[in-house]
Amino acid sequence: MMDKARPKYLNLFQIRLPLPGVMSIMHRVSGAVLFLALPLLLWWLQRSLTSPDTFASLQATFSHGFIKLVLIGLVWGYLHHLCAGIRHLMLDIDYGTGLETARLTSALVFGVSITLTVIAGALLW
Repeated sequence: MMDKARPKYLNLFQIRLPLPGVMSIMHRVSGAVLFLALPLLLWWLQRSLTSPDTFASLQATFSHGFIKLVLIGLVWGYLHHLCAGIRHLMLDIDYGTGLETARLTSALVFGVSITLTVIAGALLW
């Protein structure tokens, strides 16, 4: 029998995950967002190849600031998912499973994906 009183429920807003946990959740979320955005991206691609007029109208659409922010968000999601996927592959071959290494590689995933997004955003904007 347990002496300690256990909580009846977990308040997910009070739980503080370590950086590797946050990175892992964001890896899943970025994958889900990219998967859900794929039909829209494919539709845009198909429309851009239809005729020069539809290509010009899509160029005008992509020149709006909000659409550019959405595209940069998708670029960040892709780059984060890529970097985190490489990290997970390294974990699968049992490299970086120690606590300090896991924290370091999680910070590297965030740093590299944000840096690459800033570079891509500067090129796209």
